[in-house]
Amino acid sequence: MNSLDMKNIFSPDTTAALTQRINQLQTRTKQLWGKMNPAQMLAHCNVIYEMAYEEKHPKPNAFKRAILRLLLKNTVVNETPYKRNSATAPQLKMSSDKNFATEKDRLLQYIRYTESLGAAHFEGLDSHSFGPLSSQEWNNMFYKHLDHHLNQFGV
Repeated sequence: MNSLDMKNIFSPDTTAALTQRINQLQTRTKQLWGKMNPAQMLAHCNVIYEMAYEEKHPKPNAFKRAILRLLLKNTVVNETPYKRNSATAPQLKMSSDKNFATEKDRLLQYIRYTESLGAAHFEGLDSHSFGPLSSQEWNNMFYKHLDHHLNQFGV
């Protein structure tokens, strides 16, 4: 799989482009792969931001974080796109119904907030699962995940 044309999540241009793509989604937009509907996908994408900004999800213990760093960190923070139907962490799985408008609004707010904080805020910041990340790793994690799921719905 080729390297992703990695955009800068901290850039107003990228925020505008992501907002435009998200605004193309409708409640009945069909996924090209996977099981989530649009509302569930938006809620799923929000979890990454919840882990970054809220104390909503318990952090893994030191042993589990070491395993996550060893086995998953590079896949999550590098510039290689995710494969379709990749494994999903349990806390990211969405099986219940979600409110499309609520989840969309939350995601757009998180994206704007991330841009407003800027890259410097994230340099060396401790992540929920992997420990400290560079701002480029944060950027890759945020952008790559959103791009993957927006592509999942053809937007």
